[in-house]
Amino acid sequence: MTAPAGRSLHRQLLLWLLLPQLVLWGVAAFGAYRLASRHADELVDASLLQAARALARQIKPTASGLFVDLPRSAQDILAADPDDRVMYMVSSPPGQLLLGDARMPPPPLSSSLPRFNQPVFFDATVPERMRVVSLDLHLGAAGAADATLRVQIARSSAPRELLARRMLLDTALPLSLLIALMSMVVWAGIRRGLKPLAELQRQMEGRRADALDPVQLQAAPPEVSALAGAVNELLGQVQHSLATQRRFISDAAHQLRTPLAGLKSQTELALEAATDPALRQRLARVHESAVRGARLVSQLLVLARAEPEAVAIQGWQTVDCDRLVREVASDWVPRALAADCDLGVDIVNEGLRVQGVALLLREAVVNLIDNAVRYAGAGAVITVRLRQAGDDVWLDVEDDGPGLAPDLRERAFERFVRGSTAGEGCGLGLAIAREIAERHGGSAELLPAAPRGCIARLTLPAA
Repeated sequence: MTAPAGRSLHRQLLLWLLLPQLVLWGVAAFGAYRLASRHADELVDASLLQAARALARQIKPTASGLFVDLPRSAQDILAADPDDRVMYMVSSPPGQLLLGDARMPPPPLSSSLPRFNQPVFFDATVPERMRVVSLDLHLGAAGAADATLRVQIARSSAPRELLARRMLLDTALPLSLLIALMSMVVWAGIRRGLKPLAELQRQMEGRRADALDPVQLQAAPPEVSALAGAVNELLGQVQHSLATQRRFISDAAHQLRTPLAGLKSQTELALEAATDPALRQRLARVHESAVRGARLVSQLLVLARAEPEAVAIQGWQTVDCDRLVREVASDWVPRALAADCDLGVDIVNEGLRVQGVALLLREAVVNLIDNAVRYAGAGAVITVRLRQAGDDVWLDVEDDGPGLAPDLRERAFERFVRGSTAGEGCGLGLAIAREIAERHGGSAELLPAAPRGCIARLTLPAA
């Protein structure tokens, strides 16, 4: 069962390296906005306090009361900018309108005793959100009593917020560019750091199943070198295990061939000399078992020769497919006639060649013809057809026998699986044919023939 794929190492490293940067960027942006708002408040508060003191200087105590020296032009200047609305109010005593807009709210400290010459800054909504400064002054005697004066000036918060946003943009934009640059540097560093792993992946993905030579990495970090060393050690163990298994199969098959050949010879001689029908029947069964055992041993030897290392040892060459097919078919004509089958050859495209081991390719064709002769039945017509299909060579063995059910066509390539109980096969012929085809970069398959029968096809890359 294959485990579900997780995030790639590139993405995980990038996430863990960039996420803290993005968090810090957010914290820095929030801090910059707060700092910009504070500086904007300080600038606005200083401007409001300066305007309040200037307005207070225009109010003077006299014997008859307070005299306000605020010309109309000065009042027009205070309300000149519609985008930066300014309101003011002068009250004496505090709370009783003397001049300005009566909508001005009292300061939060109005319930306590006035603190003269100490400005109070607060936010209020009159009618929009505004920043307000309130300044209480003691002007001395004015008329019959001491004069106390409250000067309030309010300014719209929109310019202050605009100033804070501009300061934030001026700070965040370079910071964002710096984060983007750092992200690019981090990504380049990750790719460079993981390059040895990508090289290891490339070497492993591009290998054939029979390539068990060690992985070669140049200038790899210690961690990747250790991983490559572990992979090489595993490849060495697999190579040793496969070699041991192949040697055992080959040695066992060789050791079995001699006694089986002797058994076949002795049963043949015994059959010729025996006259008792019951004894001849028993000897015939023994001879049949010896023949099947010899065939099985021969197939095991071929299977051992089809293993990757054995293929590499035998060496590849250019194989003439026309000649190979004609020779194999010629050798099998007597056996086909003995089984009451009509065996023929159809060379559609001549001069076809493939790269491979001639002995193994010959054995693959032999197995396909043997399979057709065994299971097509008496009276069957078997055709060995050779043709080119694009960049491939198709070698078909077609018969008009009973064929195979669709669910058995793929299982027939499994070792020791027989598509039918009829015949004397051992269930290795098609498995060996597919093994040889795959070792040569091709494939083997069973297809239905029209109107009836079966097509056993070898697909091999053309030379």
